[in-house]
Amino acid sequence: MILCLETATPICSVALNDGVNNLALRECKGQNAHSEKITIFIDEVLKEVGINYNQLDAIAVSKGPGSYTGLRIGVSTAKGICYAADLPLMAIDTLHAMAYGMRNKLGTELQPGDLLIPMIDARRMEVYCSVFDAHLTKVKDTEAVVFDATLPFSSLPSSPSPSHTWLFGDGAPKLHKLFDGVDPIRILDDFTPSAAYMAILSDQALKAGDFVDVAYFEPFYLKDFVAGKPHVKGL
Repeated sequence: MILCLETATPICSVALNDGVNNLALRECKGQNAHSEKITIFIDEVLKEVGINYNQLDAIAVSKGPGSYTGLRIGVSTAKGICYAADLPLMAIDTLHAMAYGMRNKLGTELQPGDLLIPMIDARRMEVYCSVFDAHLTKVKDTEAVVFDATLPFSSLPSSPSPSHTWLFGDGAPKLHKLFDGVDPIRILDDFTPSAAYMAILSDQALKAGDFVDVAYFEPFYLKDFVAGKPHVKGL
């Protein structure tokens, strides 16, 4: 069994899967949710399934890109469990897991020529995103993109008709004012990352022995963390 942790965005999500099915899931959104809830959620999903840490096969953590603080909390928690229970650690691409979740959500609405663009909000009109085809093959690497009046993916592959470009994740809703009514773009507002979407990717990583070094692994921040300048009265 694999314990999956997703903390790359304001969603704190913990899932336990058997490589195919999610057996238990806990998640919430809110300020300080990661630091306050992650260990509680881990204990709850283990108790729900009736196992302990020593019965796990591995830990999978969402590696980013995303929130600096959220990723640090998720990775630190995952490392702590791996050290204590002598378990391997797997790092799952946050945007790839989101693409899996969206494919399941769309079902038969997803057409062979469609493109999936999961987005994590950065700031202003910037998002972290990747581009996947309908088979979940990555066709454009992860990057930080600033949007203006055009969709800035000039190197996207041509696709057979019909073709929709699905924008989703917490970075997508702010693009309505640019792309509402513009074909073939479809913007979805109600999609959030979840540890439940990591099941297939984590199982693939486990079977392939695709583990990261517990001591030296660092999250994929994409951009360097820049601390805000403190506001001191009188300066």
